[in-house]
Amino acid sequence: MHSPSRATTYNYRVVRQFTVATVAWGILGMLVGVFIAAQLVWPALNLELPWATFGRLRPLHTNLVIFAFGGCALFGTSLYVVQRTCQARLISDALAEFVFWGWQAVLVAAVISLPLGYTTSKEYAELEWPIAVALAIVWVAYAWLFFGTIRARTVRHIYVANWFYGAFILVMLILHVVNHLALPVSLFKSYPVYAGATDAMVQWWYGHNAVGFFLTTGFLGMMYYFVPKQAERPVYSYRLSILHFWALITLYIWAGPHHLHYTALPDWAQSLGMVMSVILLVPSWGGMINGMMTLAGAWDKLRTDPILRFLVVALAFYGMSTFEGPMMSIKTVNALTHYTDWTIGHVHSGALGWVAMITIGATYHMAPRVFGRSAMHSLTAIHAHFWLATVGTVLYITGMWVNGLVQGLMWRALEDDGTLTYSFVQAVEASHEGYGVRLLGGACFASGMLVMAWNLWHTVQRGSPEQALKAAAIPGGPR
Repeated sequence: MHSPSRATTYNYRVVRQFTVATVAWGILGMLVGVFIAAQLVWPALNLELPWATFGRLRPLHTNLVIFAFGGCALFGTSLYVVQRTCQARLISDALAEFVFWGWQAVLVAAVISLPLGYTTSKEYAELEWPIAVALAIVWVAYAWLFFGTIRARTVRHIYVANWFYGAFILVMLILHVVNHLALPVSLFKSYPVYAGATDAMVQWWYGHNAVGFFLTTGFLGMMYYFVPKQAERPVYSYRLSILHFWALITLYIWAGPHHLHYTALPDWAQSLGMVMSVILLVPSWGGMINGMMTLAGAWDKLRTDPILRFLVVALAFYGMSTFEGPMMSIKTVNALTHYTDWTIGHVHSGALGWVAMITIGATYHMAPRVFGRSAMHSLTAIHAHFWLATVGTVLYITGMWVNGLVQGLMWRALEDDGTLTYSFVQAVEASHEGYGVRLLGGACFASGMLVMAWNLWHTVQRGSPEQALKAAAIPGGPR
């Protein structure tokens, strides 16, 4: 039971915890990314230590930036948004604490186990079975907390951001459980219940929808709340947002097979994945246009509001990466781009340009309100962060696009007698400069996160508990 005074305020404690964790894990995950990018420029940086090799640290990097940085951002913003749009406090403070600390425990277990080589070897699903089980338990608690708060809402309407957050929570639970079905043979080793092409299909049904529902649908929930709030404008079209929601969740679930073109997967399944991926362009761009048009009459704010710049640039990258993805799913294009660094560039145009940018913008909007400040400590630092992040993203993806095109063309080049024109080693040598550009871009982006940490630290230090309590007041008082 809540005390009478606490019952009339939102639970911002868990939001503050996830906000700090988002920035902290983001810095760690991106620094690991910069280190492994440096390894591709200077291979001796593997230090001849098994746990420091690229093969061990790369899954650590992806898990940290997706589930630690992105995950904490989704937890924190969803629990902030659901309370404010439902005008109801989270149904249980104890459950909120369990969700936060349980998620941190899962992340710490990943940090320990992945460098030691304990892995399922499945993309974005590397965590071995004890950690995967713990993750599922925390996720069920999160779902109970989120949907329980919606059920306890004091307003009739369920705002569209909660639809996107809700779909992300439910579908990710299903994806995680089904893809992680395995037979344990020891405490740190298990084998999937699926085999061969079936295992590959289930994995990429999970893998692409981890992108579709974790890294897209969840962050669209973020977009539909924070873009209108920062722009001080209503959503351009509420009807379009609902069409965007239903079209996205209906189509996305079918797109996974495009990761398996020219493999043992049946050709009809590959073609189905390609067709659904191309159709996905329509709802994706509908959502991007809806977000952009929300700024109608407020474009002048971009001159002075760096937080809004983060949000708008995120939408631009969302539009770009959701155009590029369907094009890359077309078999003839895929034959050139797949297995090349172009795919890495595509992933990071979404990961840095869309996911990280929208997270940073949302965090800058939310942090002063939950920590009891009228604004972030330094507007100048936010401007600097914006340019470090933008330049870093452009450098990163440009280097990878060029590398990917060079690699794809070199691998396909044939002599008149049908032999390969270039060896694989020659293609690696031709990629070296691009890896240097990627390292520079990644270092720029990670530097921006350090600026953000400095800014958040000073915002927290000078925050007012009384102001934070006032900001957390539920409209209308006790009910």
